[in-house]
Amino acid sequence: MDSNQIRFAVFLGVFSLMLALEHFLPRHPRVDSKLRRFGINLTMTGLNIVLVRLLFGTAAVGAAHYAGERGWGALNLVELSAGLEILLAVVLLDLMIYVQHVVVHYVPLFWWFHIVHHSDLDLDVSSGLRFHPVEIMGSMALKIALVFLLGPSPLAVVIFESILNGMAMFSHSNVRLPLKLDRLLRLLLVTPDMHRIHHSVEVRETNSNFGFNLSIWDRMFGTYLAQAARPQPEIVIGVPPFRRREEVAFFKLLLMPLLRGGSGRRPQGNNGAGT
Repeated sequence: MDSNQIRFAVFLGVFSLMLALEHFLPRHPRVDSKLRRFGINLTMTGLNIVLVRLLFGTAAVGAAHYAGERGWGALNLVELSAGLEILLAVVLLDLMIYVQHVVVHYVPLFWWFHIVHHSDLDLDVSSGLRFHPVEIMGSMALKIALVFLLGPSPLAVVIFESILNGMAMFSHSNVRLPLKLDRLLRLLLVTPDMHRIHHSVEVRETNSNFGFNLSIWDRMFGTYLAQAARPQPEIVIGVPPFRRREEVAFFKLLLMPLLRGGSGRRPQGNNGAGT
């Protein structure tokens, strides 16, 4: 299989598994129609895929091929085993995704687009795919730049993107894990309960748990929050300015960054970050 087939297989497998688990083991009660939200989130995903293909072609994997042929990037300057090179690339790229996530919360211009992701009134597997096209384009441009600087192999990039996509769907899923399993997984990975806190309307809670895959970055940089003020099933999900269903319809989401003045302005917490 080529890289696109691998990533699609991972997407389909994780999406189907989480969808089934959400049905049988829901963690948080719904406040909006799941079918309506799925239509919005998957349509946004389809639009983003088309735009990435048109603007970036093979994107990060193509950049890895290009960098490797020219010996660009730090990993192309040292002799490492294939396994160690892949491990280092995945960990370092995951760290950069954590940093990127923190930045889009702190910088108002970026937050205006990231708010589309946080405006979902429920959190489930489809929420991990809900991003404004401008944010996706910016994220892809950054990822390509990181690939040029780091110089990972194409295989390492495929593995990283597959993990990132799969973990984004897992961490956003509305699945009730056994508490002991959740605590064990949190030692290394971001769990749905951990990331649900990040999607709370409470500013202090949304300014925490920025990781998508590895939980170690939140612990290392002091952004980890173990528990929300409310029990998990009672966490209010979304952002305060957009609480009605008609405000988070598909075309409203595309225009949402234009509402950055007034109701679209970032709420401010004690540390100055957005929700």
